[in-house]
Amino acid sequence: MSTLSAQLFRWPKKQPLAFLLIAVAIWLGLYQLLIPFSEVMVAALPVERQSHLGKSLQFFFYDTPKVLLLLTGVVFVMGMVNTWFTPERTRALLAGRTHGVANVMASALGVVTPFCSCSSVPLFIGFVQARVPLGVTFSFLVTAPMVDTVALTILFSLFGWKIAALYLGFGMALGVMAGLVIGALKQERHLEDWVRAMPQVSADVDPQQLAMADRVAAGMASVREIVGRVWPYVLGGIAVGAGIHGYVPQEFLVSFMGKDAAWWSVPMAVVMGVPMYANTAGILPVIEALTAKGAAMGTALAFMMSVVALSLPEMIILRKVLKLRLIATFVGIVSIGILAVGFIFNAIL
Repeated sequence: MSTLSAQLFRWPKKQPLAFLLIAVAIWLGLYQLLIPFSEVMVAALPVERQSHLGKSLQFFFYDTPKVLLLLTGVVFVMGMVNTWFTPERTRALLAGRTHGVANVMASALGVVTPFCSCSSVPLFIGFVQARVPLGVTFSFLVTAPMVDTVALTILFSLFGWKIAALYLGFGMALGVMAGLVIGALKQERHLEDWVRAMPQVSADVDPQQLAMADRVAAGMASVREIVGRVWPYVLGGIAVGAGIHGYVPQEFLVSFMGKDAAWWSVPMAVVMGVPMYANTAGILPVIEALTAKGAAMGTALAFMMSVVALSLPEMIILRKVLKLRLIATFVGIVSIGILAVGFIFNAIL
Protein backbone atom coordinates (compact mmCIF):
# COMPACT_ATOMS: atom_id res chain seq x y z
CA MET A 1 0.00 0.00 0.00
CA SER A 2 2.84 2.35 0.83
CA THR A 3 4.42 1.62 -2.57
CA LEU A 4 1.13 2.49 -4.31
CA SER A 5 0.85 5.72 -2.32
CA ALA A 6 4.40 6.69 -3.27
CA GLN A 7 3.66 6.03 -6.95
CA LEU A 8 0.50 8.13 -6.82
CA PHE A 9 2.42 10.93 -5.13
CA ARG A 10 5.07 10.91 -7.88
CA TRP A 11 2.53 10.61 -10.71
CA PRO A 12 1.82 14.40 -11.11
CA LYS A 13 5.57 15.05 -11.32
CA LYS A 14 6.27 12.35 -13.90
CA GLN A 15 3.15 12.74 -16.08
CA PRO A 16 1.56 16.12 -15.30
CA LEU A 17 -0.64 16.30 -18.43
CA ALA A 18 -2.10 12.82 -17.89
CA PHE A 19 -2.71 13.70 -14.26
CA LEU A 20 -4.57 16.89 -15.26
CA LEU A 21 -6.80 15.11 -17.79
CA ILE A 22 -7.83 12.37 -15.37
CA ALA A 23 -8.32 14.86 -12.54
CA VAL A 24 -10.65 16.96 -14.73
CA ALA A 25 -12.67 13.86 -15.71
CA ILE A 26 -13.08 12.81 -12.06
CA TRP A 27 -14.03 16.36 -11.05
CA LEU A 28 -16.72 16.61 -13.76
CA GLY A 29 -18.13 13.20 -12.83
CA LEU A 30 -18.41 14.14 -9.17
CA TYR A 31 -20.07 17.45 -10.03
CA GLN A 32 -22.83 15.65 -11.95
CA LEU A 33 -23.66 13.59 -8.85
CA LEU A 34 -24.30 16.53 -6.51
CA ILE A 35 -28.11 16.62 -6.63
CA PRO A 36 -28.61 12.82 -6.50
CA PHE A 37 -26.12 12.64 -3.64
CA SER A 38 -27.97 15.26 -1.57
CA GLU A 39 -31.35 13.57 -2.10
CA VAL A 40 -29.97 10.10 -1.27
CA MET A 41 -28.41 11.43 1.93
CA VAL A 42 -31.67 13.00 3.10
CA ALA A 43 -33.67 9.90 2.12
CA ALA A 44 -31.34 7.74 4.20
CA LEU A 45 -32.16 9.73 7.34
CA PRO A 46 -35.34 9.44 9.44
CA VAL A 47 -36.64 12.90 8.45
CA GLU A 48 -39.46 14.15 6.26
CA ARG A 49 -38.05 15.65 3.06
CA GLN A 50 -40.38 18.69 3.08
CA SER A 51 -39.95 19.40 6.78
CA HIS A 52 -37.81 22.26 8.07
CA LEU A 53 -35.06 19.82 9.00
CA GLY A 54 -35.31 18.00 5.66
CA LYS A 55 -34.93 21.24 3.71
CA SER A 56 -31.99 22.28 5.85
CA LEU A 57 -30.23 18.95 5.42
CA GLN A 58 -30.73 18.89 1.64
CA PHE A 59 -29.29 22.43 1.46
CA PHE A 60 -26.27 21.32 3.50
CA PHE A 61 -25.61 18.06 1.61
CA TYR A 62 -25.87 19.80 -1.76
CA ASP A 63 -23.99 23.03 -1.09
CA THR A 64 -21.08 21.56 0.88
CA PRO A 65 -19.64 19.26 -1.81
CA LYS A 66 -20.55 21.75 -4.56
CA VAL A 67 -18.64 24.61 -2.95
CA LEU A 68 -15.69 22.40 -2.00
CA LEU A 69 -15.47 20.92 -5.51
CA LEU A 70 -15.54 24.32 -7.19
CA LEU A 71 -13.15 25.73 -4.63
CA THR A 72 -10.69 22.88 -5.14
CA GLY A 73 -10.81 23.21 -8.92
CA VAL A 74 -10.39 26.97 -9.05
CA VAL A 75 -7.74 27.11 -6.31
CA PHE A 76 -5.75 24.44 -8.16
CA VAL A 77 -5.89 26.38 -11.43
CA MET A 78 -5.08 29.68 -9.73
CA GLY A 79 -2.25 28.00 -7.85
CA MET A 80 -0.71 27.20 -11.22
CA VAL A 81 -1.43 30.71 -12.53
CA ASN A 82 0.11 32.27 -9.44
CA THR A 83 3.48 30.72 -10.30
CA TRP A 84 3.69 33.61 -12.76
CA PHE A 85 2.68 36.15 -10.07
CA THR A 86 5.14 35.92 -7.22
CA PRO A 87 5.30 38.92 -4.84
CA GLU A 88 8.47 40.06 -6.62
CA ARG A 89 6.84 39.86 -10.05
CA THR A 90 3.73 41.61 -8.74
CA ARG A 91 5.83 44.49 -7.46
CA ALA A 92 7.73 44.66 -10.75
CA LEU A 93 4.52 44.84 -12.78
CA LEU A 94 3.32 47.83 -10.75
CA ALA A 95 6.54 49.77 -10.21
CA GLY A 96 7.03 52.65 -12.63
CA ARG A 97 3.50 52.53 -14.12
CA THR A 98 1.47 55.69 -14.65
CA HIS A 99 -1.50 56.45 -12.42
CA GLY A 100 -4.78 55.01 -13.68
CA VAL A 101 -3.17 52.19 -15.62
CA ALA A 102 -1.28 51.07 -12.53
CA ASN A 103 -4.44 51.26 -10.41
CA VAL A 104 -6.32 49.01 -12.84
CA MET A 105 -3.40 46.58 -12.93
CA ALA A 106 -3.15 46.58 -9.13
CA SER A 107 -6.85 45.87 -8.78
CA ALA A 108 -6.65 43.04 -11.34
CA LEU A 109 -3.61 41.56 -9.60
CA GLY A 110 -5.54 41.69 -6.33
CA VAL A 111 -8.08 39.33 -7.89
CA VAL A 112 -5.65 36.73 -9.21
CA THR A 113 -3.08 36.72 -6.41
CA PRO A 114 -3.71 34.66 -3.25
CA PHE A 115 -3.26 37.39 -0.64
CA CYS A 116 -5.84 37.85 2.13
CA SER A 117 -6.14 41.04 4.21
CA CYS A 118 -3.46 39.83 6.64
CA SER A 119 -0.90 38.78 4.02
CA SER A 120 -1.70 41.85 1.90
CA VAL A 121 -0.17 44.14 4.53
CA PRO A 122 3.41 42.77 4.23
CA LEU A 123 3.07 43.01 0.45
CA PHE A 124 1.78 46.57 0.91
CA ILE A 125 5.06 47.36 2.70
CA GLY A 126 6.98 45.74 -0.15
CA PHE A 127 5.16 47.97 -2.63
CA VAL A 128 6.22 51.06 -0.67
CA GLN A 129 9.84 49.88 -0.69
CA ALA A 130 9.65 49.30 -4.46
CA ARG A 131 8.50 52.92 -5.04
CA VAL A 132 4.99 51.87 -6.07
CA PRO A 133 2.71 54.95 -5.58
CA LEU A 134 0.56 54.87 -2.45
CA GLY A 135 -2.72 55.10 -4.34
CA VAL A 136 -1.74 52.10 -6.46
CA THR A 137 -0.91 50.05 -3.36
CA PHE A 138 -4.36 50.83 -1.97
CA SER A 139 -6.04 49.64 -5.15
CA PHE A 140 -4.39 46.30 -4.48
CA LEU A 141 -5.09 46.39 -0.73
CA VAL A 142 -8.83 46.99 -1.26
CA THR A 143 -9.33 44.40 -4.00
CA ALA A 144 -7.13 41.53 -2.80
CA PRO A 145 -9.18 40.38 0.24
CA MET A 146 -12.59 41.29 -1.18
CA VAL A 147 -12.54 39.97 -4.77
CA ASP A 148 -10.26 36.97 -4.55
CA THR A 149 -10.71 33.71 -6.43
CA VAL A 150 -12.32 32.05 -3.40
CA ALA A 151 -15.04 34.73 -3.29
CA LEU A 152 -15.69 34.54 -7.02
CA THR A 153 -15.77 30.74 -7.02
CA ILE A 154 -18.30 30.55 -4.21
CA LEU A 155 -20.37 33.38 -5.72
CA PHE A 156 -20.48 31.52 -9.02
CA SER A 157 -21.41 28.24 -7.35
CA LEU A 158 -24.20 29.85 -5.30
CA PHE A 159 -25.61 32.59 -7.55
CA GLY A 160 -24.37 31.98 -11.10
CA TRP A 161 -21.96 33.73 -13.41
CA LYS A 162 -23.92 37.00 -13.81
CA ILE A 163 -23.79 37.84 -10.10
CA ALA A 164 -20.14 36.76 -9.93
CA ALA A 165 -19.28 38.94 -12.96
CA LEU A 166 -21.12 41.96 -11.53
CA TYR A 167 -19.38 41.53 -8.20
CA LEU A 168 -16.01 41.24 -9.93
CA GLY A 169 -16.65 44.41 -11.93
CA PHE A 170 -17.90 46.48 -9.01
CA GLY A 171 -15.20 45.17 -6.66
CA MET A 172 -12.41 46.06 -9.08
CA ALA A 173 -13.98 49.46 -9.75
CA LEU A 174 -14.10 50.10 -6.01
CA GLY A 175 -10.41 49.22 -5.69
CA VAL A 176 -9.45 51.47 -8.61
CA MET A 177 -11.50 54.44 -7.39
CA ALA A 178 -10.27 54.11 -3.79
CA GLY A 179 -6.69 54.05 -5.00
CA LEU A 180 -7.16 57.04 -7.31
CA VAL A 181 -8.77 59.12 -4.54
CA ILE A 182 -6.11 58.25 -1.96
CA GLY A 183 -3.39 58.94 -4.52
CA ALA A 184 -4.89 62.34 -5.33
CA LEU A 185 -5.05 63.25 -1.63
CA LYS A 186 -1.26 62.77 -1.26
CA GLN A 187 -1.45 60.76 1.96
CA GLU A 188 2.15 59.52 2.07
CA ARG A 189 2.87 61.62 5.17
CA HIS A 190 0.29 59.53 7.06
CA LEU A 191 2.27 56.34 6.72
CA GLU A 192 3.94 55.34 9.97
CA ASP A 193 7.41 56.85 10.27
CA TRP A 194 9.18 53.48 10.24
CA VAL A 195 7.47 52.58 6.96
CA ARG A 196 8.55 55.82 5.26
CA ALA A 197 12.07 55.39 6.61
CA MET A 198 12.56 51.95 5.06
CA PRO A 199 15.30 51.76 2.42
CA GLN A 200 14.08 51.58 -1.15
CA VAL A 201 14.53 48.24 -2.92
CA SER A 202 14.57 47.15 -6.54
CA ALA A 203 11.46 45.55 -8.02
CA ASP A 204 13.47 43.29 -10.34
CA VAL A 205 12.18 39.72 -10.72
CA ASP A 206 13.87 36.38 -10.96
CA PRO A 207 13.56 35.20 -14.59
CA GLN A 208 13.47 31.55 -13.49
CA GLN A 209 11.18 29.38 -15.66
CA LEU A 210 9.21 26.54 -14.13
CA ALA A 211 8.33 23.23 -15.77
CA MET A 212 4.71 22.08 -16.05
CA ALA A 213 5.28 19.54 -13.28
CA ASP A 214 6.39 22.35 -10.97
CA ARG A 215 3.28 24.38 -11.78
CA VAL A 216 1.04 21.34 -11.14
CA ALA A 217 2.85 20.87 -7.82
CA ALA A 218 2.18 24.54 -7.01
CA GLY A 219 -1.52 24.03 -7.78
CA MET A 220 -1.68 21.02 -5.47
CA ALA A 221 0.14 22.96 -2.76
CA SER A 222 -2.42 25.79 -3.08
CA VAL A 223 -5.25 23.30 -2.64
CA ARG A 224 -3.63 21.89 0.49
CA GLU A 225 -2.97 25.34 1.91
CA ILE A 226 -6.10 27.31 0.95
CA VAL A 227 -8.81 24.63 0.90
CA GLY A 228 -7.21 23.04 3.95
CA ARG A 229 -7.48 26.37 5.73
CA VAL A 230 -10.99 27.46 4.69
CA TRP A 231 -12.98 24.20 4.68
CA PRO A 232 -14.08 24.57 8.33
CA TYR A 233 -15.42 28.03 7.47
CA VAL A 234 -17.22 26.57 4.46
CA LEU A 235 -18.89 23.93 6.62
CA GLY A 236 -19.74 26.45 9.32
CA GLY A 237 -21.15 28.97 6.89
CA ILE A 238 -23.20 26.39 5.02
CA ALA A 239 -24.52 25.02 8.34
CA VAL A 240 -25.68 28.50 9.35
CA GLY A 241 -27.13 29.03 5.89
CA ALA A 242 -28.92 25.69 6.07
CA GLY A 243 -30.51 26.70 9.35
CA ILE A 244 -31.68 29.99 7.87
CA HIS A 245 -32.92 28.18 4.75
CA GLY A 246 -35.00 25.71 6.73
CA TYR A 247 -36.16 27.59 9.79
CA VAL A 248 -36.05 31.40 9.53
CA PRO A 249 -39.40 32.86 8.33
CA GLN A 250 -39.11 34.70 5.04
CA GLU A 251 -41.27 37.60 6.24
CA PHE A 252 -38.86 38.33 9.09
CA LEU A 253 -35.89 38.94 6.80
CA VAL A 254 -37.84 40.74 4.08
CA SER A 255 -39.11 43.23 6.67
CA PHE A 256 -35.68 44.84 7.08
CA MET A 257 -33.44 43.40 4.34
CA GLY A 258 -35.86 43.03 1.43
CA LYS A 259 -35.67 45.08 -1.75
CA ASP A 260 -38.56 47.29 -0.64
CA ALA A 261 -37.13 47.85 2.85
CA ALA A 262 -36.20 51.34 4.05
CA TRP A 263 -33.24 53.15 2.48
CA TRP A 264 -31.23 52.71 5.67
CA SER A 265 -31.12 48.90 5.30
CA VAL A 266 -27.93 49.05 3.21
CA PRO A 267 -26.03 51.40 5.61
CA MET A 268 -27.24 49.29 8.53
CA ALA A 269 -25.90 46.15 6.86
CA VAL A 270 -22.49 47.82 6.40
CA VAL A 271 -22.36 48.96 10.03
CA MET A 272 -23.38 45.48 11.23
CA GLY A 273 -20.59 43.87 9.21
CA VAL A 274 -17.66 45.95 10.51
CA PRO A 275 -17.38 44.41 14.02
CA MET A 276 -17.62 40.89 12.62
CA TYR A 277 -14.76 38.76 11.36
CA ALA A 278 -15.20 36.09 8.70
CA ASN A 279 -13.75 35.24 5.34
CA THR A 280 -15.70 34.91 2.11
CA ALA A 281 -15.80 31.11 2.40
CA GLY A 282 -17.72 31.35 5.65
CA ILE A 283 -19.98 34.32 4.96
CA LEU A 284 -21.16 33.64 1.39
CA PRO A 285 -23.28 30.54 2.20
CA VAL A 286 -25.04 32.72 4.79
CA ILE A 287 -25.62 35.36 2.10
CA GLU A 288 -27.14 32.69 -0.16
CA ALA A 289 -29.59 31.65 2.52
CA LEU A 290 -30.50 35.28 3.28
CA THR A 291 -31.24 36.08 -0.37
CA ALA A 292 -33.20 32.84 -0.78
CA LYS A 293 -35.43 34.06 2.06
CA GLY A 294 -36.05 37.38 0.33
CA ALA A 295 -33.17 39.61 1.40
CA ALA A 296 -32.13 42.05 -1.32
CA MET A 297 -28.93 41.03 -3.08
CA GLY A 298 -27.33 44.45 -2.76
CA THR A 299 -28.03 44.67 0.97
CA ALA A 300 -26.67 41.17 1.56
CA LEU A 301 -23.53 41.82 -0.51
CA ALA A 302 -22.93 45.15 1.24
CA PHE A 303 -22.98 43.26 4.54
CA MET A 304 -20.52 40.68 3.17
CA MET A 305 -18.15 43.28 1.74
CA SER A 306 -17.99 45.19 5.01
CA VAL A 307 -17.25 41.97 6.91
CA VAL A 308 -14.40 41.10 4.52
CA ALA A 309 -12.93 44.52 3.67
CA LEU A 310 -13.58 46.61 6.80
CA SER A 311 -13.26 44.12 9.65
CA LEU A 312 -11.75 45.28 12.92
CA PRO A 313 -8.91 42.70 12.80
CA GLU A 314 -7.77 44.14 9.46
CA MET A 315 -7.89 47.68 10.87
CA ILE A 316 -5.75 46.56 13.82
CA ILE A 317 -3.17 45.11 11.42
CA LEU A 318 -3.24 48.24 9.25
CA ARG A 319 -2.64 50.40 12.33
CA LYS A 320 0.91 48.99 12.41
CA VAL A 321 1.73 50.71 9.11
CA LEU A 322 -0.80 53.54 8.75
CA LYS A 323 -1.58 56.53 10.94
CA LEU A 324 -5.14 56.97 12.15
CA ARG A 325 -5.98 59.68 9.62
CA LEU A 326 -5.03 57.47 6.68
CA ILE A 327 -6.99 54.55 8.17
CA ALA A 328 -10.01 56.84 8.55
CA THR A 329 -9.61 57.97 4.92
CA PHE A 330 -9.36 54.35 3.78
CA VAL A 331 -12.44 53.28 5.79
CA GLY A 332 -14.47 56.28 4.62
CA ILE A 333 -13.71 55.79 0.91
CA VAL A 334 -14.27 52.02 0.99
CA SER A 335 -17.50 52.44 3.01
CA ILE A 336 -18.89 54.89 0.44
CA GLY A 337 -17.95 52.45 -2.33
CA ILE A 338 -19.63 49.52 -0.57
CA LEU A 339 -22.78 51.57 -0.02
CA ALA A 340 -22.81 52.46 -3.72
CA VAL A 341 -22.41 48.78 -4.68
CA GLY A 342 -25.27 47.82 -2.37
CA PHE A 343 -27.66 50.44 -3.74
CA ILE A 344 -26.70 49.71 -7.38
CA PHE A 345 -27.19 45.96 -6.96
CA ASN A 346 -30.59 46.54 -5.37
CA ALA A 347 -31.55 48.85 -8.23
CA ILE A 348 -30.56 46.57 -11.11
CA LEU A 349 -31.53 43.16 -9.70
